[in-house]
Amino acid sequence: MRLLVLYGSQTGTAQDVAEQIWRESHQLGYQGPVLPFDEYDMSKLIEERLVVFVVATTGDGVEPDNMKLAWRFLLKRSLPAQSLQGMQFACLGLGDSSYPKFNYAAKKLSKRLQNLGAHSVCPVGLCDDQHDYGHLGVSLTWTKDLWTALKGISGLDESKLSNSTQTIVKWSVKELELESSITSLDQLLWSQKQAAHSFKILDNQRTTAADHFQDVRFLRLQCQTEDLSWEPGDVLDVQPQNSDEAVKAFFDLIREHGLHFNERTVVEVSSAHQDMPLPIAYSNPLSLQQAAKFAWDLSARPRQRFLEVLAQNCSDEMEKEKLLEFCSAEGIDDLVAYVNRPRRNLLEVLEDFRHATSTLTLQQLFEMMPLIQPRSFSIASDVSASSLDLLVAVVEYKTIMHTPRMGLCSNWLKSLKSGTELSGLVKRGTMVWPKDLSIPLIMVGPGTGIAPFRSIIQNRLYAQSKGCSIGPLVVFFGCRNKTADFHFGNDFSTWTDAKQVEAHVAFSRDQDQKVYVQHLIAKNSAHLAKLIKDQNAYIYVAGNSNNMPKSVKEAFIELLDGDADYVDLMIKQRRYQEETWA
Repeated sequence: MRLLVLYGSQTGTAQDVAEQIWRESHQLGYQGPVLPFDEYDMSKLIEERLVVFVVATTGDGVEPDNMKLAWRFLLKRSLPAQSLQGMQFACLGLGDSSYPKFNYAAKKLSKRLQNLGAHSVCPVGLCDDQHDYGHLGVSLTWTKDLWTALKGISGLDESKLSNSTQTIVKWSVKELELESSITSLDQLLWSQKQAAHSFKILDNQRTTAADHFQDVRFLRLQCQTEDLSWEPGDVLDVQPQNSDEAVKAFFDLIREHGLHFNERTVVEVSSAHQDMPLPIAYSNPLSLQQAAKFAWDLSARPRQRFLEVLAQNCSDEMEKEKLLEFCSAEGIDDLVAYVNRPRRNLLEVLEDFRHATSTLTLQQLFEMMPLIQPRSFSIASDVSASSLDLLVAVVEYKTIMHTPRMGLCSNWLKSLKSGTELSGLVKRGTMVWPKDLSIPLIMVGPGTGIAPFRSIIQNRLYAQSKGCSIGPLVVFFGCRNKTADFHFGNDFSTWTDAKQVEAHVAFSRDQDQKVYVQHLIAKNSAHLAKLIKDQNAYIYVAGNSNNMPKSVKEAFIELLDGDADYVDLMIKQRRYQEETWA
């Protein structure tokens, strides 16, 4: 029986879960592919009888990029009401309950499929990143329940899962002659479907004080082509690379264990299944040096599949048992304690499991290694400015591990010198601005959340310089200290001196009592209420998704005399928008 698995994934987690469901389905005797939405012809959905959807929700309830066209297709009014009545489906959502629209994409999809006549075989699974076990807290039991539900429908034998010795792999890996021609660097520097633009770094400066706990970078980029345009609120996707230190550590491990491959080894990767799409990074032969530098995310936390593949050829019973235990529902507490809490990366796992590492094959490496995913950053300048600007917080923190944890992309960007070229893709952001320029904008952007608001402020002021009339621009910014992390301080001075922008800045640590943006909102409540009620002001909130968005929303409800319904109406009308990140 055919079972199709479709996934919408932004960071690779939903893809990982979908592929695990696909492997289990094949062990149970099903046939059929696992595909991202954008690799599947949605008009063929009417012919499918059984489909599992795995869908991540990004940002403010938005579907992932590789699902957008499919979702647009499903929303077509021309689709007959019962067009999917022959299809049974299950839907698993991956989300984060710290966001208001928790698992919104999965819920929307399930509802729409049922509107089109499809029958759900089990309740929508709602994985929560805030769970102690992350998405595994729901996905493991949900998948088990899915097979139980399908047992009644198709009579599958669940015992095949636990008894299966069948190894389901995605790729076939063939070693080539050392001097074989290898893929071009361009294909590895940008291995996404959409074509990227080429940029040159004009400037890369630290904006925070040298003794401040966090390094924040202000990067100015110049596009090398003439045809690039963007709107305020848009984002730039960049694809990072592993540090030379991480690559060296990987090959030191390979040499230490006397494995029969090295940096110069050249391989050709092909799909082990007719309908399994090959990643662009693998579309031509490549060397292991290229794979380790540009394709594999060596800083990633290993997922269960990595540990399962690592165990395959292990001759040490204790190591093998432990690795397989990590992959079971019973071993999840140990997995969280070993990988998730300390943020242990896959190189450190390879060092810990020495016997398993000493038997690694090229096939295992390509099967287990996660691919580097692009990272998105809000554009901090208007298209009328002379450069495309980014404001990037460099991720570095301590856990119980000996060395600090380092964010792959932010540390890579930090290392780039002026004059360096990089590839990037401009994407539509989630923020929608009023077409009427006279409508007031109230912007709340503490920390690096100020980035998209610098873009819209520049945009509005440029329009004003061309003779357009613009409404009030009110911005609330927050940081720790005026002398330590006041991002765009010079811009704020220019705007306020020229009376172009009404700025309110909270320096939380510059006085005995901490002051945050929500306190300044409350302090200006009468003025803000007038802008909102009398002039239909739009409110935008950007920054860390921790407590700030909730506190800010409560402050706005308070200044509107506790009218939470009015704020909910503003959200529905897109007059109150949030763009937050964990």
